[in-house]
Amino acid sequence: MGAEQRTLRAVGTDHRTSAASREPKAPDAPDLAVAIIGAGFAGLGMAIKLKEAGRHDFQIFEAASGLGGTWRDNTYPGCACDIPSHLYSYSFEQKPDWTRTFGPWWEILEYLEHCADKYAVRPHIRFDSPVTAAAWDDDARLWRITINDSEEITARILVAGTGPFQRPRYPDVPGLDSFEGPVMHSARWDHNVDLRGKDVAAIGTGASAIQFVPEVAKEAQTLHVFQRTPPWVLAKQDMPVSDAWRERFIRSPRLTSAVRNGLYLAAESMGAGFVVDPRLMRVREAFARRFIRKSIPDPALREKVTPHYTMGCKRILYSNDYYPALCRDNVHLETDPIERITHDSVVTRNGTSRKVDAIVLGTGFVVDEFLTHVSVRGRDGLALNDAWQKGAEAYYGITVADFPNLFLLVGPNTGLGHNSIVFMIEAQVHYIMKCLDRMDRDGLTSLEVRASEQRLFNERLMDRMGRMVWSSGCQSWYLDQEGRNFTIWPGFTTEYWLRTRRPDPRAFRGR
Repeated sequence: MGAEQRTLRAVGTDHRTSAASREPKAPDAPDLAVAIIGAGFAGLGMAIKLKEAGRHDFQIFEAASGLGGTWRDNTYPGCACDIPSHLYSYSFEQKPDWTRTFGPWWEILEYLEHCADKYAVRPHIRFDSPVTAAAWDDDARLWRITINDSEEITARILVAGTGPFQRPRYPDVPGLDSFEGPVMHSARWDHNVDLRGKDVAAIGTGASAIQFVPEVAKEAQTLHVFQRTPPWVLAKQDMPVSDAWRERFIRSPRLTSAVRNGLYLAAESMGAGFVVDPRLMRVREAFARRFIRKSIPDPALREKVTPHYTMGCKRILYSNDYYPALCRDNVHLETDPIERITHDSVVTRNGTSRKVDAIVLGTGFVVDEFLTHVSVRGRDGLALNDAWQKGAEAYYGITVADFPNLFLLVGPNTGLGHNSIVFMIEAQVHYIMKCLDRMDRDGLTSLEVRASEQRLFNERLMDRMGRMVWSSGCQSWYLDQEGRNFTIWPGFTTEYWLRTRRPDPRAFRGR
């Protein structure tokens, strides 16, 4: 491939002169214009928009042997999305034939497979190709990317689409490694382990646990559910979509879009309690308490599952079968903290030892350590981990000072507690495409956010965060060890969408 072909292409059929023809070529021509890490919702969305814009010189590097990210890895019993199906999809590729109002994992994975094939990005994916390191070469103005610790690929642009749910969090419990039975995390479910008739310990009561606990409870002889903090749980409006309704959606794309838009507005309105005034959550708390009373007849169990913090401070969960599962005779909700694990038992602080055959971990993910599994070095060899020593921060969660031509998808402070993350991904992809357009238009081979702009942006972000529900006093995975929130966007998604329509040229410097 010639040097002119390797440069970033102009959008569509635009006949503007390319960057390569208007300035001297960089000392080295890259192997790729754009390298993307990860083939989940983020990476595939980026690839599709690159291809639509006529930018075919890109490749996705996927560590696993298949695409799908979260929805490839999470296959535990009961696994499904807690965002309505019609909303949890790309706006440009709406799926009319969902089988349920909340999509099961396998159907979401099928949807992503469909998108990869329809938009012809599958040939651009290199599977079993983990990116282990990436270093910015300032002289050549490109990224030197190491694949599987052995192969080097160069790219002008590096897009990280790994997302926050790729590294399972394992609890720091003494003796966990000494347990002689099977131990599995919900994100690494071992389907060869038969839990029928077994005594099982489930550690954690988060979004994954409330889905697999009801399923495990049906098979286990005894299930001990170890809860640290009770979650707020609301009824889930989940039901099959009838053949008649699926046919209506297939026949009428406008109807599909109307339903999607209604779901989006309903979810966005819920954000008021998160970002305007936490006291607005009291109405939903009342619904949740009534749900507890309706679902659990035992007053002692009701008290155990009733939270004593503002709803939304931790992730709000949705389930119709979690509370009934806790009421089963073979299920025991344990609230005394775990002190240690022995070769065959879980021992709590009060000295009680519960002998179990297997342990299932529903302890979530390491969400506050973005890209730490990849050794990323920017200008002058600065390690990203060092730049983020006091906490991960970026400009709109997308670009990082001193790391030219690096773009993040679902980066710091772009997660959500009330709406679809796919919406945020699309806004970020749009923003990146605008940055690439500017590079072409202005003949730039590198672009990076100014440190002063990034600092000002994040100071304002943290100031807003202190007044919102996530800072109301509970402990959650949204917060780091010092209680700072580098995970959630402290605003409505509509605000984020508007702010990312067009990059502010004053915030960037280019070469």
